[in-house]
Amino acid sequence: MSTAVGRSGTEAWRALRIPLLVTGLAVLGILVLLIATAARTSGPFSPDSAAPAGAKALAALLKNHQVEVTGTTAYQDAVDGSADKTLLIAPGGSLSRSDWEDIAMGGWGHVVLIRPGTRALELIAPGVLNASSTLPEGSRSPDCDLPAAVKAGTATVSGVSYSSAGAAAACYGDGIHHTLVRLETGGKIVDVVGSPKTFTNEQLADDGNAALALNLIGTTSEVVWYLPQYEDNGNDYGDDDDSDGPPLVPPDVRYIAWALAFAAFVVAIWRGRRLGPVVPEPLPVIVHAAETTEGRARLYRRSRARDRAAAALRESALGKLHTAHGIPRRAEPTAVVAAIAARTGRDPAMLYELLYGQPPLDDSALMFLSHELDLLTLEVRHP
Repeated sequence: MSTAVGRSGTEAWRALRIPLLVTGLAVLGILVLLIATAARTSGPFSPDSAAPAGAKALAALLKNHQVEVTGTTAYQDAVDGSADKTLLIAPGGSLSRSDWEDIAMGGWGHVVLIRPGTRALELIAPGVLNASSTLPEGSRSPDCDLPAAVKAGTATVSGVSYSSAGAAAACYGDGIHHTLVRLETGGKIVDVVGSPKTFTNEQLADDGNAALALNLIGTTSEVVWYLPQYEDNGNDYGDDDDSDGPPLVPPDVRYIAWALAFAAFVVAIWRGRRLGPVVPEPLPVIVHAAETTEGRARLYRRSRARDRAAAALRESALGKLHTAHGIPRRAEPTAVVAAIAARTGRDPAMLYELLYGQPPLDDSALMFLSHELDLLTLEVRHP
């Protein structure tokens, strides 16, 4: 007859329902906290990011000048344009050709392209070409007639430069290529900015960067700040050196994974086995040292191991002599014999034979050796 030792389904549910309930509440709380505290946009050149590469300072500057800033990652927000609003398209992300065509036909009165790719230039800023060269970081004068740049004065720029033709205004360059180009096309004003770092939190306070940003972007009462994502499968990744395609894991999945991992950690600590205090247990049997010695002696006798028995007797005697005379354990045999001879007055040759001599040939010789060693140790203890 066997006895069932596993838990039934009902017992398992009763044992796990509380941990599962706590885990679920913990995950739900973390998700609510993430959603409540998460900004609508995040990442480089985001109006909600306070990181050096973010643009929260620029968004705050625009709001201080009565310009409403709406950050968004929704593609539809970039398509539903208005003639009295400005659309700012941040670098990064991926949009297909049809996406750019829809944005170009969105009816915006002012579009600001931050480090756009070739497809965006072709469809929204025709005539502006990527010069395939970058300008080193430095303070540069406008060297153009664009009022927004002239009022701002020098600005710290770096990055992609562009060439333009026709009536486009090109500023902040090396005399041939420029990082800022403004043109009017299709009934709207288009600004192409190849130096997004100029408007980030890190450099907005340098030179006339803030004034330039305000003069360029804050020309309308509302700015739609669009950060392209990776929903589409187009290959236009722009000229962002840091962009190497869509991320393998969406950010939302990472948040949920971290929340689940944290909940699992909490449950593991809660339900894990804990080490209690040390519990002493009685030994199954106690063997006295004398019994061990007698047992070993009987084994030596049964196997006629007189050499091992003699070695054990001499080792024990030498241990006592070393302790009594203060002789180091690693002392040479001659030094040990000399010290003991000086203490006992015995002949050194006989002492050497007694302590380091040949093993006895029979049991009587072994008994004689044992008797002599006892006498020697007694002499040392009671001189």
